[in-house]
Amino acid sequence: MRPGGMLVQKRSDIKDVSAPNIRLRVVYGALRHEISVNSQATFGEVKKLLTGETGLQPGEQRVIFRGKERENGEYLDICGVKDRSKLILMEDPSSIERRFIETRRNAKIQSAHRAISDVSVEVDKLAEQVSAIEKSISNGVKVAEVQITTLTEMLMRQAIKLDTISAEGDASVQKNLQGKRVQKCVESLDALKISNARIKPVIVTTKWETFDPPSTTPQWEFFD
Repeated sequence: MRPGGMLVQKRSDIKDVSAPNIRLRVVYGALRHEISVNSQATFGEVKKLLTGETGLQPGEQRVIFRGKERENGEYLDICGVKDRSKLILMEDPSSIERRFIETRRNAKIQSAHRAISDVSVEVDKLAEQVSAIEKSISNGVKVAEVQITTLTEMLMRQAIKLDTISAEGDASVQKNLQGKRVQKCVESLDALKISNARIKPVIVTTKWETFDPPSTTPQWEFFD
């Protein structure tokens, strides 16, 4: 019994296989779709069919027929839906908001990945310079202290860039990895600075051979 005292027949869970299919016209914004469905199907089944047409999941759909939103369990024929009837499909507002939030979140993640990738490229270059300095010092070649100081400052600038990047998930893992690389390079430079200070600079001197200048006084021969 429906509200108001109206008696209706309860639909059996078993469909009448002889029930004909009907074609429905579906309006979704500026788009028009036409689907074929059993006349005794439910609106929930209609939504499943529309997922393939629109990409919207059933839970994201609102189906309007004769000015009223229809529930998933309502049957087409009982609601008066006939062949060539028109349905209006709308996306649930909460779904639109969720997708907007998800799109913005994905854009933020992609931006973080790009920023971390840029830092990674710079750290690769700086790490190569650290290795070159380490090789020179290990070979006993003193390096100008300004080279070590400048390289340390450049690494710290990359660390500051990493701190400004807002990341989560995999991007956060990559951010932490690059941060550890920067820290390791800085620590290596601190150790190299100490080792470099212990190396005595090589002073190159040239020892010149000296000669006594020739006598400029002429030797006169005397005769009796």
